[in-house]
Amino acid sequence: MNEPDTVTILDHVHGPEFGTEDQEPTATFSARSKKPPFSCFRPVTVEPVLFFSTFSIALQGPLFTQYLWERFSEDAGHNSSRRSECNSTSDPLQKDIETLVAHWNLYINLGGFLLGLLVVPFLGSWSDKAGRRPLLIVPSLGLALETVVYLVVMYTRLPVGFFLLGRMISGISGDFNCILASSFTYIADTSDRSSRTFRVAILEACLGLSGMLASIIGGKWMRAQGYITPCWLVLATRLASALYSYLFVCESVSVDPSVRLFSTSHHKALWKLYSTGGSQSTGTVHKYKLWLYTCCFFVVVGVHSGCRGIFVLFELSSPLCWGSELIGYGSAALHLAYLSSLLGLKVMTRCLEDSWVALVGLLSNMAGLLVFTAANTTPLVFTGYGLLLFFMTTTPVIRSKLSKLVAPSEQGALFASIACVETLCSLVGSSVFNAIYPATLHFMKGFPFLFGAIILLIPFGVIR
Repeated sequence: MNEPDTVTILDHVHGPEFGTEDQEPTATFSARSKKPPFSCFRPVTVEPVLFFSTFSIALQGPLFTQYLWERFSEDAGHNSSRRSECNSTSDPLQKDIETLVAHWNLYINLGGFLLGLLVVPFLGSWSDKAGRRPLLIVPSLGLALETVVYLVVMYTRLPVGFFLLGRMISGISGDFNCILASSFTYIADTSDRSSRTFRVAILEACLGLSGMLASIIGGKWMRAQGYITPCWLVLATRLASALYSYLFVCESVSVDPSVRLFSTSHHKALWKLYSTGGSQSTGTVHKYKLWLYTCCFFVVVGVHSGCRGIFVLFELSSPLCWGSELIGYGSAALHLAYLSSLLGLKVMTRCLEDSWVALVGLLSNMAGLLVFTAANTTPLVFTGYGLLLFFMTTTPVIRSKLSKLVAPSEQGALFASIACVETLCSLVGSSVFNAIYPATLHFMKGFPFLFGAIILLIPFGVIR
C-alpha cells in the first residue's frame, strides 16, 4: 500500500477521537517529509531535560551572585564574612558593594539576553519544520560552554568582565529560554486541549522541584567547599541534559530536510501570527486576545525575573545578613511554591475556570511581595515565601490559553514568540529591578517588591 500524501499528526497522537471540539484543526505535511516516530512517545518526555537545565540555572545563580560579592569585598578590603559590618545599616562600603554587584549582574545578564532576543524567535519558528530536538541539544551545549568560561575565570581570577563572554556564548546558542520554549512546544505537540493546562503545569513543577533541590544542595555545598566545586556539578547537569535529549527524546513533528536555518521566513511567520491572529483567527477579538495574554505574560514573568534577581542581595545585606546556608533554604522555599502551585492548580481546576486559577496565583504573588516589602527579620522573610504558595499557577494558565488560540502547525512560532517575550521579560525585569534596588536603598530597601506587587494589578484586571 502506498503511503498517503499527507500525514495527520494528531491522529497518531490521539487516535480516532480527533475532530471533537476540544481538539485543534488538523496539521498536514507533505509526503516528502520524514514521518516522526510517534510510537516512541512515552509518559516522560522532555521533563528530565527541563529538570536538568533548571537545576543548573538554580545552582549557578546564587553561587555567581555570592562569588561577585566576595570578589568585590576582597578587592575593596571589606570583611568577607560581613558579620561585624552587617549589623550596621549605614555602612557606606557595604552599600557600594551591593550597588556594584547589582550593576555587574545587570551588565552580564544583558549580554546573554540581548543575543537570545535575536536568536530565539527564528529558532522556534524554524523548529516547526526542522524538529524540536535540535533546540533542546544545542542550547544545553551552549550553557555547558558558559560554565566552562565561568570555571576558568574563577580558577585564574580573571577580571569579572570575562563572565560576559560566557553569557554571550550561551545567548547565541539560544540560552535557557530556548530550552524552555522547546519543552513547552513539545508538550503542546503531544497533548490535547483538555489536558494541556495540567501538562504545562507539570513542566512548571519541574522548574520548582529542580530549583528547590539545587538551592538546598548549593547552599550547604558552597559553605563546605566554596564556589568552584559546585560549578562542576552545573557543568555535568548541562551535559547530561544534552545527552538525554540526543538519546531519549523522540521527534514530535515531521521533519522537512529542505528547511533552511537562516531564512527570513521564520521571522515572517511570527509577524503573521501576531498581525492576523494566526490561521485559527475568527476576527479582531481573537487577535486582541493573543496580544492581551502575551502582555499579561510579560508583566507576570517580568516581576518574577526581577524579584528573583534581587532576593539574594536582599538577604545577604543588613539587617538580615544571611549566610549561604540560609540563602539556600530561602531559595528552596521559593522553588517549593512551584510544587504547591501544581497541586493547587490540580485541585482548583476541578471547581474553577482557568482564569480564576490565574487570579488566585496573582493574589498569592502580590501578598508575598507585600510582606517582603517590610521584611526585616528571618521569620518575616519565610512568611513572605509562604504566601507565594500559589504564585506559579498564573503562567501555565496563560501559556495554555495562548496555545489554544493557534493551530498545531503554529505552535513553534507561538512558543518562539513567548520565548522572545520571556527573554525580554528577563532583560527588562533584571534591568528595572537591579536599577531600582540600589537607587531606593536609602529610603526603602523593600521598594522593588512593592513596585512588583503594584504592577501585577495590570494582569489582574485583564485576565478573564
